[in-house]
Amino acid sequence: MAAEHVIVTSTTDSEAAAGELAARVVDERLGACAQVVGPITSVYRWEGAVRTDREWRVEIKTTADRVPALAERLGQLHGYDLPEVIATPIVGGSVEYLAWLTAETRGQDPFPG
Repeated sequence: MAAEHVIVTSTTDSEAAAGELAARVVDERLGACAQVVGPITSVYRWEGAVRTDREWRVEIKTTADRVPALAERLGQLHGYDLPEVIATPIVGGSVEYLAWLTAETRGQDPFPG
């Protein structure tokens, strides 16, 4: 069974860049909310060399159907040649929170009435 809600993760090279990514995708309703975590240490192979860099992680809560548009937008906004964009399914959680998450990505009032 496919998850209806996901956390999309990306990393970038500065807190400012991570904050900008988070703000833009939430403003564009591609995600309901985002957290910036860091700094973190990333170890990876790029262009034939193992590198170690300081990065900031952006965790964006969204609906599964928003992932393609979110991934495309992150690619447009991101400073990396090959940005990390990974979607992890949310398999449970507060019903109210997940309803809010969906409403926010649809531009709906999450608390009508």
